[in-house]
Amino acid sequence: MSLQEIYNHTQESMNKSIESMKKEFSTLRSGKVSVAILDHIRISYYDTPTPLNQIGSVIAQDASTIVITPWEKNLLKEIERAIQEANIGVNPNNDGETIKLFFPPMTSEQRKEIAKEAKNIGEKAKIAIRNIRKDSNDKVKKLEKDKVVSEDESKKGQEEIQKLTDNAVKKIDELVKHKEEELLKI
Repeated sequence: MSLQEIYNHTQESMNKSIESMKKEFSTLRSGKVSVAILDHIRISYYDTPTPLNQIGSVIAQDASTIVITPWEKNLLKEIERAIQEANIGVNPNNDGETIKLFFPPMTSEQRKEIAKEAKNIGEKAKIAIRNIRKDSNDKVKKLEKDKVVSEDESKKGQEEIQKLTDNAVKKIDELVKHKEEELLKI
């Protein structure tokens, strides 16, 4: 493995951690409801756990309402039960055709709580980044130990990995700050 391959792998892994954090952010409730809040809910569809958006249409009708229209009406009860079990803070309203979720406006206390959660998600992502840095530095040190690269090249390699780490952490901080602003803005 060359230093360049280590950098590429490091960058790729760090990008994946940031993407994972963004995905987790999308499940947090902000002022406007997002259908992503339902992403982790699965319905037993022919004995296969299936995401809601694969068994019907899931749309945000307005800032506080999500409408789920299953392609098969016999799934309404199953969807209703799954949403209740998911405990997302709303009760499903089943009208025989669709299921509507009415989200009440968030209190400032809820907003602060969710902003804190966003910060925690960011911290977890930073820990992942630091673990990637450690693994990459270990690989560089092994190359030096195995006499594949010189001590100077090893130092340069570790500096390069630190730059990648700093950039990733900076990006995480920016995304967390942006998410907090979005959550706290009324």
